[in-house]
Parts: sequence; structure tokens; C-alpha cells
Amino acid sequence: MKKILIIGATGQIGSELTMTLRSIYGGQNVVAGYIIGAEPKGELLESGPAEVCDVTDAPAISEVVKKYGIDTIYNLAALLSVVAEGKPKLAWKIGIDGLWNVLEVARENGCAVFTPSSIGSFGPSTPHVMTPQDTIQRPRTMYGVTKVTTELLSDYYFLKYGVDTRAVRFPGVISNVTPPGGGTTDYAVDIYYYAVRGEKFTCPIKEGTLMDMIYMPDALKAAIDIMEADPSRLIHRNAFNIASMSFAPETIYASIKKYKPDFEMVYDVDPLKQSIADSWPDCMDDSCARNEWDWKPVYDLDGMTRDMLEKLPARILK
Repeated sequence: MKKILIIGATGQIGSELTMTLRSIYGGQNVVAGYIIGAEPKGELLESGPAEVCDVTDAPAISEVVKKYGIDTIYNLAALLSVVAEGKPKLAWKIGIDGLWNVLEVARENGCAVFTPSSIGSFGPSTPHVMTPQDTIQRPRTMYGVTKVTTELLSDYYFLKYGVDTRAVRFPGVISNVTPPGGGTTDYAVDIYYYAVRGEKFTCPIKEGTLMDMIYMPDALKAAIDIMEADPSRLIHRNAFNIASMSFAPETIYASIKKYKPDFEMVYDVDPLKQSIADSWPDCMDDSCARNEWDWKPVYDLDGMTRDMLEKLPARILK
């Protein structure tokens, strides 16, 4: 049975990934690592062990790994794209100095490591349509710079030390559980909240801006499946393109209008978010993930919209 540590367990992806992994491997086998000020609550706290585990504190990570006999680390500590632009030094400290700590602990203790990359690892000179698995990566944001460095450093530890590093490049992640937290693709989460509350939505991304997105259940599935994949099949490791759906603001708006005909949307473009969005791919080619570990998403846009509109009211209209 795996013994798993999730660093960043109370974050956007971490909180849901922790509960999913506990449902698979048992609550006591999945440790929720958190930082002071972001303590787990409710079911996340009650369903399994939790430990203070700051990614910038290597001794603390090592102590938790030894205490619980951890063999797999999911390192989810990072600042999202828009937040990272305002705090570039902190973004590097968490994203790269923190990753170094995790990889060193993994090397010393024989752990496998998942540290996600992102669509943000690409830049304006990257092919935007069916972005290849292996292509130019010259991002112009600190978030993107840290993600490219994450991929390279993770590959380095695999090639030099044999650390079992694996990762995916997440598109924008849309959740019906965790509110958005400072990402460029957050509008695609916000829009559902406004629709459920019956409020007009002001979109910060201009019409016609295509970006890859993924529904949280598929994002969690990808994070788990890649760590369960047969290593003998893996040609790539850090990190695989994964794709599910690509849409522009007017497309998701039309999807919601089918179920909420009175819903309204206007545009007020945020220059920073738009510049970041323009530098990212319209859609990624995920054929390597499909061929090397059988990646296949479950949700398309309409399926996600139905599920979001069904589940969100219970969470936000209390």
C-alpha cells in the first residue's frame, strides 16, 4: 500500500486530491501537508493525518517522510500565474527552492515525486495550435519560468539520481469545490458562480481567446494515473501535455446559456490576464500521454457545465 504525502494539501488542487487519494489508499496512508495559516478543516482534517510541511523547510519535509514511511510525494506548492507576477521572488522561492528541497528528500528516502507543470510553461513563440509535447518553451511570466525550471530540474533528478519524477502540464483547472485563487483561467470558474447566483458576469478575457481547460475530476485522474503508470512505457516524464477541452469565453457562456437562458455576460478585459492568456497555447497535443499511459479525459464542455450547475447551488446558495 502506498504511503503518500501531499504538500499543499489545503490548496486548490491539493484539497480535492487528498480526499480522492484517501478514498483509494485509505485515510491513514495519505498525509495532508500544510503551512501555518492554511490548516486543514472539516473532512480534510478528520479523514487522515495532517502535518505542518512547508515546502521551503527541508528538515520538516524529511521528518514527515520518515515519520510516516512516505514513498510518494505530491508537491503542489506554488503561486498561481497572476499572483506570481506580483510576487516573483516568492514564486521562485516556493516553486523552485521548494522543489529542490522535495527532490533532495526524495533522493535520500527513495520517494517518487509528482510536481505539476502547466500550460503556462509555454510562451508566445510556442506553436499555439496542437502544441507539441516537445517544443520551444520561452514563457514571459515568472509562473511560466518556474514551471519550465520544474520540468528541467525534475528530469535532472531522474537522470542523475534515479528519482522517480513524473508530471503533467495542467490546463486551466475548473472545480465545483474549490474557489479560484489567482490564475489566468479563473474566469472559467467564476462564470459558473455568477450564473448560479443569477448575477451578470464581467469577463476579464476578451472574446475569441482560446485556452485549454480541464474539469477537476479529470485533473485528479491524470495526477493519479501518471503516478500509477508502468514506468517501462514512459518515454517522457516531466511533463506530459494533457488536454480535455479548449474554449473561448463566448463558448463557455453559450454552454451555460443553454441551461440558464437569462444569464448575461459583458467584457472588461484585464490587461495582465489577457497578456498571459495570449502567450499560452490555444490547445495542446496530448498524444504522448494517451500513448504512454492511456490518458483519456471523461468530461467535455457540456458535461462539465451540467455537472457544475447541478452541484454548485448546494455549495454557494446556503
